[in-house]
Formats: sequence, structure tokens, C-alpha cells
Amino acid sequence: MGCVLVEPVVNRLENEWAGQLMVLKVDVNSDAGRELTDEMGSAATPTFIFYDASGVELWRQIGSLDADKVRASLN
Repeated sequence: MGCVLVEPVVNRLENEWAGQLMVLKVDVNSDAGRELTDEMGSAATPTFIFYDASGVELWRQIGSLDADKVRASLN
């Protein structure tokens, strides 16, 4: 349910940062989604993991997403 609540924030950020931010949404109820969340060490939903262009994890957020924090990290 938490994923549904933060979806408008994610969509807004995705639109604001089009071409600079890639959003990957994972269905954790699918086999592939469960496999991916296991590999990434994500046990709770929603979980947001931010990487730099080199693929290095910058930070992760579990639960609600603060759009201002995301914007600040992207600047």
C-alpha cells in the first residue's frame, strides 16, 4: 500500500528529471521482483535505492519519500 501512496511523488520527480533520472518500478509479488529485491537486500516496501551514473549506491530510503531530499541529492 505504501508504494501506491508515494507513486505521485515518484511520478513527479521522474517528470521533473526526465532524461537525467531513471526510475525502475519492481513488482515484488512476481518471481523476478522477489529475486531482484533479494539481490538488492530490500525487505520492505516501498524501498528507494539511488545510484550514481557509475552504478554506485548513494543512499536508500525505506518508506515515504521526501521529494526535496531527492532533488537536493540530484543537484
